[in-house]
Amino acid sequence: MRSAHHRKLFSRVALPALGVSEPYRADNLLDRVSRPETLELHYDRERERERELLKRRLPLAGGDVLSVGCGWHPGRHLFPKPDWRMTGVEIDEAVPRHLVEAGELDEGLVGRAGELPLPDESFDVVLYRLVLHHIAWQGPLAPVLTEAHRLLRPGGALVAVEPGAWHPVGAALALANAVGLGTIVHGTPDDVPLSPRRLVAEARRAGLDPELHSVTYGWRRLPPAAQRALQAIDPLGSRPRLAPLGHTLMLIATRPPSRPSRHV
Repeated sequence: MRSAHHRKLFSRVALPALGVSEPYRADNLLDRVSRPETLELHYDRERERERELLKRRLPLAGGDVLSVGCGWHPGRHLFPKPDWRMTGVEIDEAVPRHLVEAGELDEGLVGRAGELPLPDESFDVVLYRLVLHHIAWQGPLAPVLTEAHRLLRPGGALVAVEPGAWHPVGAALALANAVGLGTIVHGTPDDVPLSPRRLVAEARRAGLDPELHSVTYGWRRLPPAAQRALQAIDPLGSRPRLAPLGHTLMLIATRPPSRPSRHV
């Protein structure tokens, strides 16, 4: 059942279903040489590290989360019930509807990042988990981050998890995309690794206070032994000089608390 807050929040939301991600070609070079259990080893480590970083660096213990471009995995491992109430936004209406029915989401709606007619200061966290790099392939990030600032309550935070362009794998994928081989090599042309410098600069321009962390230095295609070896250096990922070099990055960008007005 919806709370009064959520009934008010979604009473007038009506959004078009417009595409963001390009179709994925499963028959690509990297997927043909990757074992599912090898990939899952990396995904487990990634989720573990994401939880560690947010537990340590996010100054909130509960509240309202907006998961933009939520997909089938909206980020509940980061914001569990009952402390966090999660709303998921997706372009395909079937996705948030199924997740609400399954109990993964508290609310779901159809929408597109940068064009969400939701009330100002409605959320404590706006989450983009592996979403911004698809948006960057189509256009600027500024409208999306400006929207996040608008939707956040003072003291709330934008959280983004994205592939990094300064890691050797990110640089190689960026090169494959640049020469038109993205779909053949890794299944899609819009898996665009993002520059850590750009992420931080865009967040600052949107009026947010950013900090950057490396989630992992390993790569999901590496043999398990190599992945485990690289996991040993993951705890260094919050050091300023090493954070931008991660394979996967986490941006935590806080909206500054409101300052009390001064009366003369």
